[in-house]
Amino acid sequence: MESNIQTNRRLLFGVILIAIGGVWILQQMGIIPPVLREILISWQMLLVIIGIFSLINGNEVAGWVLILIGGVFIVPELIDVPWKLKRLAWPVLLITLGVILIMRHKKRPEIIPATADLQLDYFDDFVIFGGREIVINSQNLIGGKSTAIFGGSEYDMRVAKLSPDGAVVDCVSVFGGSTFKIPPDWAVKNEVSTIFGAFTDKRGNVVPDHRELSKTIVFRGFTAFGGIEIKNY
Repeated sequence: MESNIQTNRRLLFGVILIAIGGVWILQQMGIIPPVLREILISWQMLLVIIGIFSLINGNEVAGWVLILIGGVFIVPELIDVPWKLKRLAWPVLLITLGVILIMRHKKRPEIIPATADLQLDYFDDFVIFGGREIVINSQNLIGGKSTAIFGGSEYDMRVAKLSPDGAVVDCVSVFGGSTFKIPPDWAVKNEVSTIFGAFTDKRGNVVPDHRELSKTIVFRGFTAFGGIEIKNY
């Protein structure tokens, strides 16, 4: 099941890269009309694509927020929008974002403050235009979700222990990043897709045993113009 999900993600990622390359070629050949070209190759469309990836990775809030922002700013490129309506774009987006966060808050049993000390076996963290430090000391960590948009969080897991089946952390970083401090004997499996981003393991010459599930943490997700950093200090 997990293998099929990962294969589908890579397939979609490949299709998107092929589509971008194809549009680029058509643009150079002058086949695509200027108006359509400006829409297909724009920061708005990039946000929509990143949002789709976020939805696939299970990060619904980040996905819909990015698709909404990109979509709202694509509309004026397609139709003539009166200036009075254009001025309402950002206020409406902020209100919509607030409603989404409130609805998401109602579904969550835990509130993660700016500096937190958690014993949760599963965490769900969302940061936008900000950051925080979180100490996770669960003795049966099964994983979590980390979403950073124009911001980032630092997770200290050095005193935590993984579940017998290891742990899986889904990450989305857009113009932001996340740092994970983990024990040196944990094995790290990287399944993160990156566009103008990076996934770096700064633990030095560490040779953990990838065959031991209880010592393996898997990072999945997507990062664009951001990064995910692993270290043990």
